[in-house]
Amino acid sequence: MKKKLKYILVPLIMFFVLQILFLSTFWLNLDSKARDFLFILRGKQEISEDVVIVEIGDDTFNTLNERWPFDRKYHAHLIENLEKAGVKQIIFDVEFTERSNTADDEMLAETAGKYPNVIMSGKLIKTIYDSSTREQFLMPIRPFLDRNVQWGMVNITADKDGFVRKYEIFQKRKDEIRPSIGALSVANIYGIENEPNGFQDVGRFFIIGDNNIPKFGSKSTYINYYGPAGYFPIFDYADIIDDSSFVTSFEKAIDSDLNQYYELKDQLKNKIVLVGLTAVEFHDLHRTPFFTSDQQLTPGVEIHANFIEMALRQDYLREFSFFKYLLIFFLSAIVLFAFNYHLKPSISFIINIIAIIGYVLLAFFIFKNSKLFLPVLEIPVLIIITYITGLVFQYVKTTQERKFIKQAFGKYISPELVDELVKDPKKLEYGGKEMEITVLFSDIVSFTPYTESHSAKETVDIVREYLTEMVAIIQKNKGTLDKFVGDEIVALFGAPVYMDDHAYWACKTAFEMRVRMNELNEKWKAEKRDPFNIGIGLNSGKMIVGNLGSEQIFDYTAIGDNMNAGARIEAATRKYPSPNNILISGSTYELCKDRIITEFVDEATVKGKSQTIKLYELKGLKEEV
Repeated sequence: MKKKLKYILVPLIMFFVLQILFLSTFWLNLDSKARDFLFILRGKQEISEDVVIVEIGDDTFNTLNERWPFDRKYHAHLIENLEKAGVKQIIFDVEFTERSNTADDEMLAETAGKYPNVIMSGKLIKTIYDSSTREQFLMPIRPFLDRNVQWGMVNITADKDGFVRKYEIFQKRKDEIRPSIGALSVANIYGIENEPNGFQDVGRFFIIGDNNIPKFGSKSTYINYYGPAGYFPIFDYADIIDDSSFVTSFEKAIDSDLNQYYELKDQLKNKIVLVGLTAVEFHDLHRTPFFTSDQQLTPGVEIHANFIEMALRQDYLREFSFFKYLLIFFLSAIVLFAFNYHLKPSISFIINIIAIIGYVLLAFFIFKNSKLFLPVLEIPVLIIITYITGLVFQYVKTTQERKFIKQAFGKYISPELVDELVKDPKKLEYGGKEMEITVLFSDIVSFTPYTESHSAKETVDIVREYLTEMVAIIQKNKGTLDKFVGDEIVALFGAPVYMDDHAYWACKTAFEMRVRMNELNEKWKAEKRDPFNIGIGLNSGKMIVGNLGSEQIFDYTAIGDNMNAGARIEAATRKYPSPNNILISGSTYELCKDRIITEFVDEATVKGKSQTIKLYELKGLKEEV
C-alpha cells in the first residue's frame, strides 16, 4: 500500500507546486506570450468591413497643413459628410474635454446633437497624491452634455508586459459606471443605450442586449484580434472633409479641387465609423499579439474597431472551465508520473516529446476552431517535470537495486554475473520461473565420523578453509552459490543469468573442485592434519528458479524434481566410488559431451525417481587434457 501511495502523493505535490508557479507574474507573462503565438499561428481572419476607421495621421497633417488641435468646425464638417454618406454610427476616439472658442464648441456640439448615432469619448483618469489615488471622469465639454450627446470611455489598459489583450467594457468610479465607446456602440445597435438595464454584469458574462460577452477579469473581455495594425479599412480624415465646400492646403498647392469625399462616400454607407488619431506623436499606439511577428504598433482606435467587429459577429474568445481543467491536470499528473516511472527513459523521452507537440497542436486547433483558450504551456511543463521526476525516481530505484544485488549476491556469484544482474534486475523479481539449468551438489564423505574424532575448533577451521576454496571455484566459473546445508554445497549454473553452456561450466567447476581438493589434502597432510574426501553430483534439466519462500522470508534458489535428482546423484558417489568421485546425469552428459571426458557407470534408479537415470563418471575436460 505504501508503494502505491507514491503514485498519488508525488503527483499531488507536483500539482500544488506547479499551480503556485502558475500564479506568478513571470508565468502569467509567459502564458500570455504563448497565447499571442496562437494568434500568429492562426493568422489574419476575414472581417465584415462593416467597421471602418477615419484616421488623423501624418498624411492628414500634410494635406491640411494644420496643427493639432484642429479647428472644431473641421470635426463638425466631418460629421455632416459622414451623415450624408449614410453611415450607421460615428464614434470619436478623440477627446473634446477642453474648451476652444465658444462659437466652435457650440457648433460642433450642435452638429453632434442633431444625430443620435454620434458617440463622443471620455476617460477615467487616476491621479496619485501621496499614498492615495484619486479618480475622476474626464467628460466631454458642457455643450455636448447639454445636448445629450452620447459619450463612452476610451481607456485602454495594457498587461504588465505592455501588450493590450483585453478590452475594458466599462469604467467605474464609486457607484457610477460608464461603458466604453465599443460597448456603447453595441448598445446602440440593440437600441438600449439609454435603458438603465442596458448593461448587465452577470456571473461570467457582460450582457448587452442579446450579446453575452465572456468576462476576463472584473470589467474586461479578451479581444479576438483579426489581424495586425492597419488591417481594417482606413480612410484619411482630410479626404472625408474634402468636398466642394472645402479646399485643403494640398489642393491650394496644386491649384486643383480633388473633392475626395465624393469618390469615397459610397464606400461609407451603413458603416460604423471610428475617428481616431494614428500619428506617432499622439502616443496612442499599442502592442497587440500580432506585434510579436511584425513589430507594428496598433493605434487605439483600431483596438476599439477589433472589439466592435468581434461584438457584431459575437465572435468571442472563451476560456476552458477552470475546475474541469484542474481535474484534467491532476489526473494527467498521475498518469504521466506512473508512465515515466516505469518506462525506460529513452522511450519515455520520445513519447513525451510527441505528447508535448500533440498537446500544443491540440490547443491551437481548439483555439482556431472553437475560439477556446486552453493553457498552452502548463501541460507541457507538467510533462517535462514528470519526466524529470521519473528519471530521479528511476535513478534512486536503480541505485537501491544495484546496492541490494551487490550486497545479496556479491558473496555467492562471480562479479561478472553480478554486473549482469545489475543491468537487468527484473531477473530477481519475487516468484519463480521454469528454466533449464544445471545443479551441482558437493558433500564431504563420512563427515560425521570425522567430526567425532576431531575437536570442534579443528573441524570448523578445516571446513571453513574447504568451503572458501570451493566457493571461489564456483564463482570463478559463473556459478551461483545456492546454499550451504551443513557441509554440503549447492550451486546453480545458468541462473539467475542464463547461459547456453551451463552444463559445461558445471562440469568444469566440479573437475576444478576435485583438483583443488587433492591439493588441499596434500597441504593438510603436510600440516599433520587429517584429510577427507568429497563426492560431487551434477544434474541438468528444467527447474523452478527464483526468489522462493514465504512473504516474510524468501531466498534465491531452485526447486523441482531435477533438483532433488541432483542430490540423489551426489549420494550415489558412495555406491559407485571412483578416483574423481564425480557423477553426472545423462542429461548433463548430452549437453556437453563434446567437451568432457567421461565413462559410463550404470543406468541406476535413484530415490524419488521412478525411471532410471544414466550415470557417467566425469574424468576430465577435453581442453584440459
